[in-house]
Amino acid sequence: MYIKGLGNTLLLTFLALLIGVALGVAISLIRVSWDKNHTEMRGPGKAFLGFFNAVSKVYLTVIRGTPMVVQLMIMYFVIFATSRNKVMVAALSFGINSGAYVAEIIRGGIMSIDQGQMEAGRSLGFGYVSTMRYIILPQAFKAVLPTLANEFIVLLKETAVAGYVGLTDITYAGNIIGGTSYDYLFPLLMSALIYLILVMFFTFLVGRLERRLRNSER
Repeated sequence: MYIKGLGNTLLLTFLALLIGVALGVAISLIRVSWDKNHTEMRGPGKAFLGFFNAVSKVYLTVIRGTPMVVQLMIMYFVIFATSRNKVMVAALSFGINSGAYVAEIIRGGIMSIDQGQMEAGRSLGFGYVSTMRYIILPQAFKAVLPTLANEFIVLLKETAVAGYVGLTDITYAGNIIGGTSYDYLFPLLMSALIYLILVMFFTFLVGRLERRLRNSER
């Protein structure tokens, strides 16, 4: 059960991270584009971008203002009540939750890039989209990559609530073993130890990544 729980935990975290990064990039680009350009825009384009900016703000407010476990239960028991694919439903739930935090991380990274970078790209003949894609976003990702890696570690620990929908993760495995053996101490300590080893391993990788980034800047 622990091996199965470990596999489900890692798979769930990986899928949720992919969904969260994709969603976070889209939301951050919408918000940054609106903040930087809405005063100069006119016509349907401004209305279109303004609508999605408003939707993004509602999404960020709701997702960051409600507990993860409640979002998970709504997704599984209400929205996808007919689905039996617990891993995918849970991955979508955690991905949507993570996307709200990733969006703010990436938005902060983009806003930290000097405005002269955008002006330089435009002066070279790049459009707004091309400048963001080839000049701004690569620098922003490099700046926020350690923070995104830490978000992965936080997400790994947050998946411990997946057992609320009956998904066998590390915590759920320890709980089931404790219930059948009438001894919760050692099974839950084993679950905590597995999480600790995983977090220490990924923290080590994040540390190496940060050192490599610092060396590349030199």
